[in-house]
Amino acid sequence: MREIVLDTETTGLDARGDDRVIEIGCIEIFNRIPTGEEYHCFINPERDVPAEAEAVHGLSTAFLADKPVFKKVIDDFLKFIGDDILVIHNAPFDIGFLNAEFERLGRPALVMDRVVDTLQLARRKHPSGPNNLDALCKRYGIDNSKRTKHGALVDSLLLADVYVELLGERQAALLLGVGQDASDDESQSGRQKSAKKRAKPLPSRLSQDELDAHLSFVKKLGKEAVWRQYLDLTDTDSSAKPKSS
Repeated sequence: MREIVLDTETTGLDARGDDRVIEIGCIEIFNRIPTGEEYHCFINPERDVPAEAEAVHGLSTAFLADKPVFKKVIDDFLKFIGDDILVIHNAPFDIGFLNAEFERLGRPALVMDRVVDTLQLARRKHPSGPNNLDALCKRYGIDNSKRTKHGALVDSLLLADVYVELLGERQAALLLGVGQDASDDESQSGRQKSAKKRAKPLPSRLSQDELDAHLSFVKKLGKEAVWRQYLDLTDTDSSAKPKSS
């Protein structure tokens, strides 16, 4: 399944006012694994970038002056995202800005039906928060040391990792290792904990006749049979039982 992890940077917070999109970053993932395919562009907003916005993302009016306007990038952007699912953190913000740009150009809007909002996923999974991108990276042990400022492409790369963690699909979360104590489990914040052992083992579903038949069969396999590693088995045994671990 192809999905697109997407982020934008803007001149401010008012999509319906004078603020504009100035950066788009997209990461392609297939079955939740990044493919290496990316889309990234800076955009001339045709207006000044306020100092407070520049302090957040580091994109200045001078830097963006020679970049293409939104009209020049929209077709390449739409071609990259296709009709696939968009994965966005705080999706109404980014979709609101993109749709405002589309409306100015007379293009159809992006619909929320195709969007996964990871902020909503995080709020359901971690209701006590915080659930901003930096906090989620810290929670899941994702290295965000390169994120000195907000940046659409860097944030999309980080969000791709966070998304997999929020869905509980990270292979490392299976905790295949043994011998973890409670403090180890607690340090896994948000990861699946090891299952507790039953106080009393469940009774075997095999009858004694079935166990004896299996024993007879294993004895015919010879002394090198793999089954001998798992059974208390000697030449004089009249019955077989699993070895205790």
